[in-house]
Order: sequence, then structure tokens, then C-alpha cells
Amino acid sequence: MSKLPLISIITVNLNDLEGLKNTMTSVSEQTWQEFEFIVIDGGSTDGSKEYLESHQHKIDLWVSEPDRGIYNAMNKGIGMASGEYLLFLNSGDSLCNEDILSKVSRGLSAGLDIYYGNVFLIGKGRENELLTLPEKLSFSFFCVSTITHQAAFIKKSLFESISYYNEDYRLVSDWEFFICAICKYNSSYYHLDMPVVNYDNNGLSSGLNFELLLDERNDVLTKKFPLFMSDYFKMVEAEQKIKSKRFQAFSKLETKTLARKINSVLFKLFKCY
Repeated sequence: MSKLPLISIITVNLNDLEGLKNTMTSVSEQTWQEFEFIVIDGGSTDGSKEYLESHQHKIDLWVSEPDRGIYNAMNKGIGMASGEYLLFLNSGDSLCNEDILSKVSRGLSAGLDIYYGNVFLIGKGRENELLTLPEKLSFSFFCVSTITHQAAFIKKSLFESISYYNEDYRLVSDWEFFICAICKYNSSYYHLDMPVVNYDNNGLSSGLNFELLLDERNDVLTKKFPLFMSDYFKMVEAEQKIKSKRFQAFSKLETKTLARKINSVLFKLFKCY
């Protein structure tokens, strides 16, 4: 590649050969090909390494070696990348269609720090459920939700000025990066109001060890936003009460046939991420 690419796509894989194939196919079929493709494999033993060797003509850089976890692997990708913007497309995830990068690349000209799009959730009974993210991001939003790194185009310079992913956490390092970048360092951002990625809902964080997730989030907020902790606990408590009331209301609706149809609509209107 004669000039530095606008986008570097980083795919992390560990023993997910079928997912790797799906991701690489969606990348190779893009109509806009002026990107860099990097695959970080954690020393897989399921044939992934052999697949990468036989398809290395479709990859700019790749490595297969043991790592210290997903965030260590993602950090390796950041260090290897030469693109202005980085997209972390994990093994099993796929771009929504072959024109996504063409559309996104035209919108990156403003040079903002983060561009993020909407997501189709696939797997675990949520086939093709569209997750539409808000146009405006706030501290209260990040207290109960996040944007997904699979649909976020992040300036590499942002990692260099703020930090790489925190390898001390198992589940929340991408969330920590986003909340700090936007709420602490006022990084610029823009919502791409279109589906960007099919997110494989069967991955590590989608398994959701909620206790560990909350413990790690609390640790981040205590260290990075200590003055906001009381507000955070109030927001979490309010969110739990809202969810409880919704559950009770939905349970009552389920007792009637017509109500079950209404219920399915309400779940879409009030879904929480």
C-alpha cells in the first residue's frame, strides 16, 4: 500500500474459525478497498492459523501467538495499525453490506475523533434486532449503556493521547475508553445514523457476567470520576426501578392474548441496552 490508509480494520480471533471466515468474507467483499486489514490471532488450535496462512493475500498484517486476553490482542492491533481511523471488527462480526466502508469513508472527511453507527444484534435469540444509538452522548448514557467498538471508527491518535485499552479489565476496557474520551477529554464524535455491523451476540461480553461487569465499571468510575459516584448510584437505582416496573407491567399483559401482541411492540419501544 503506497500511502497510509484511512481505515485500519483490526480483527481479534481465538479458536473461532467459522467466525473468522465470516468476518474475513465481509471485509474482502467491500466495494471500497482502500483500507488496511489486520488479524490478531491468539495462537488458535482450531485451524484458524492455517486458514490465515492460506488467505494471507487478503490480509495486510497478521500474527498468531498467545496473548494475555482480548484487550491485549486489541492493543497489539493498535500498535501494528497505520490507518488514521481504527475499526475493531471481532471474529464473528461482519459489516452489514458490501458498501458500508464506501459510505463511511466519505463521512470521515470532517476529521472528528470518533464516528459510531448502529448495530444489528445476531445470535442468542436476537436475530437482526437493530440497536439504534443516540445522536447525543452523555455521562448518564454511559452509566447504563455504551457504544459498540465494532461499529466505531476511532482515530488512532486518540489512543496515543489518552491511552490504549486497559488490560487489567476483562469486560469493560472499551467502555472505559469511550466514557473517558467523551466525558473526560471532550473528544469530538458523530453518530452515523445507519447500521454498520452485524454484532455477534455470542461473544465474551455478550455472555455478561453481570457481577464482574458492574464491579469493573464501579472501579473505573471510582478512579476516573470520583465526584460523580453518588449521581451514578442514583441513576443505576432509578434504572433498576424502571426495569422492575416494566417487567411487572409486561407480566400482567402476558395474561391476555391481545396483550401479548402489544407486549412484543412494547419490548421494542422500551428495550434497554
